[in-house]
This record gives sequence, structure tokens and C-alpha cells, in this order.
Amino acid sequence: MYSGLGVLCKWSATPVRVPSGGCIARFKRFVHVYSVRCNMTPLKSVSSEETIVVADEKYGHKEVISMTPRLYDYILANVRESKILRDLREETATRPGSKMQTSPDQAQLLALLVQILGARRCIEVGVYTGYSSLAVASVLQEGGLLVACEKDAKSMEVAQKYYELAGVSSKVNVRLGPAAETLKSMTENGEASSFDFAFVDADKKMYQEYLELLLQLVRVGGVIVFDNVLWHGRTADPLVNDPKTVSLRKFNERLMADERVSISMVPIGDGMTICWKR
Repeated sequence: MYSGLGVLCKWSATPVRVPSGGCIARFKRFVHVYSVRCNMTPLKSVSSEETIVVADEKYGHKEVISMTPRLYDYILANVRESKILRDLREETATRPGSKMQTSPDQAQLLALLVQILGARRCIEVGVYTGYSSLAVASVLQEGGLLVACEKDAKSMEVAQKYYELAGVSSKVNVRLGPAAETLKSMTENGEASSFDFAFVDADKKMYQEYLELLLQLVRVGGVIVFDNVLWHGRTADPLVNDPKTVSLRKFNERLMADERVSISMVPIGDGMTICWKR
């Protein structure tokens, strides 16, 4: 669903070109139109370049921020990114699959959550080249531990190089291999309910299993964060039904109904859900 001309409309399939001119020209960078022979259903939300008015009138015509390139640049300009994190981000940007890297604003939020919790023991499922794990390890107290689960050895080599450069290697326990097996072995080894914080950015079809395993490892009052819950907007689009999208959509639905955790879905990066274990 996208808006134009002050009315949010939902079309059913293929992209079409919209002629420039008038109001549409003003918004065309931010508007995508989907149509099948102009078969469209008007909704009530309206938008400008910067804000969207919530469609449901019961929300009192609430205006919320629309993430434009200008606004996101402003957010990034207000991230306190260390030199070592910037160096890692820039090196990762040259690698295939660099879009998997956690964004600076996401990493800053994760580090802040760890600091608020006073976390000493953390888990990361899906490390890639280590941007988010480096951000977390950098704020861990002395004697803190981050268990870093990653199946790709080449990506982990990059992460370990930067752990060394940042002086946090002693805080990071690298576990190469399938994360589910690692998490199961940790529970079997008596580490249940001993962790304060976990971050998951790995195989999307495994999210429900990761949740079950992490609920065993994370203490009551601990936090588990899942990345990519909006999946580039696909989870909100009923017309998109590829296996990863369907899996994430089902995970979101189950999490919404899961009384074991309190949750907040946050539209940062590709969407993150923060879970507090009850």
C-alpha cells in the first residue's frame, strides 16, 4: 500500500507508470503504484513526503513519520559510530552480500539495550562480519560474554579481525556451525536462564525455533531482539507469499499472541521486534 494525491490506495498487481505533473510530480520519488486495469480500493490514509496519517480513524488521525532518504540521512548523522565500527562497515560494504550488515542506527539501539539491562551475558545468532556483535561487545562490562553464532567461516574471519582490533576478543566466544545446534548444546550444558540478552539476524525460516531455544537460555527479565520482521515491507503485503515472507509473517503472528513475552515491533532498519521475557 502506498499513497498519492492524499488518498492511500491498494492496487492488485503489476507496476504502471504515473504521468508527471501536479501533486503526483511532487511525490513521485516516494510513491509506487500497483494496478490491474485500474482495479483499486481507496483507503483513508493520507501522506506527504514526511508524514503519514493513520488510516483507521480510531487512532485520531495520528501522523507518523515516513522514512525518506533525507530523514534517514539525518538519523545516521545522529548515530555515535566509533571509528572501528565505521572501518568495519566500510570494509563490509565492499563484500558480496553487504546488505546483510546491521545498520548503524540498529547497532546503536542494540548496544543501548545491553547497557540499560546491565547485561553481562549475551548471544548473537547470525554474526555475518560482526558489526552488531562488535557494537554489543564494546559496551559489555569487564568479564562480560558474547556468544557469537555464525555458520560462515569466511565472514567470521572478518569479525574476529575487528574483535582483535577493538580489543574485545576476550569477551567473544565464537561458535561456528548451525546456531540451533549450538543453542541446544548450551542448554544441555547447564546454561539455561543464564543470559541477559540475545539478538537474532539469521535464517528467517528458523525464527520460531530460535525463539524457543532462546527462551530457555535467556533469564526472566532478559531481552531477545529479532531483525528483519518487516522484510522490506513484504510481511505487510498479502500479495507476497514466498517461503521466507510467509515464514516471517507467521512468526510475527505467533509472537503477537505469545504471552511468554512482552513485545514491541520497531520500524528501524528492516524492522526489529524487541521481546522482554516475562
